[in-house]
Parts: sequence; structure tokens; C-alpha cells
Amino acid sequence: MNIFVAKLSFNTQSDDLKEAFEAFGSVSSAKVIDDQFTGKSKGFGFVEMDNDDEAREAIQKLNDSELDGRTIVVKVAEPRTGGRDNNRGGGGGGGYRDRNRDNNRW
Repeated sequence: MNIFVAKLSFNTQSDDLKEAFEAFGSVSSAKVIDDQFTGKSKGFGFVEMDNDDEAREAIQKLNDSELDGRTIVVKVAEPRTGGRDNNRGGGGGGGYRDRNRDNNRW
């Protein structure tokens, strides 16, 4: 199960996140998301746990708990829909076209 964790301290590292969730079972991955330009934490991350029962218990127990001095939000990660990358919308129309100019007629 993929788990979304928000409101992380900007000091929380991926290993800290993994350690917090390992108290509830096996963690296959834990990643704090960093800004691609600054390299600093964006304050959220994802944890992957193979056992759904353990994952649900972790979500229940860790949601609204404190990690590195911050009260975190923990919930099942939703698949990405819409947004910048998945729903770019339609392209622009053709725009204005001057037929005389296209045919080199002035």
C-alpha cells in the first residue's frame, strides 16, 4: 500500500520516515520529496508497505501524531489524476492566419 505523509518537518529525512513506519511492519520504501531546484524538503513524502493490514494500522496510529516536532498527516496515497502532468488540457487553436501573407501576396 502506498501511503502519503504530509506536514513533515523540513529536517525529516527519508530514513526517519522509514523508521517511524517500521514500528508497524515491513517498509519497502520511504521517500521524503525534495524540491528539484533547491534540494530542500517539500514537507511531504511517501511510504510503501507491502502488508495492507500493517499499513492501515500505521496510518491509523501515525495520523495526527508528532514526528520531529511536527504533527503529521498520514493517509492512503491517491493515484495521480489531473494536475499539471496528467491533465494538460487541449492545445491552442490555430490562431489568426493571414491568407494573403501565406501566399506571398501583399
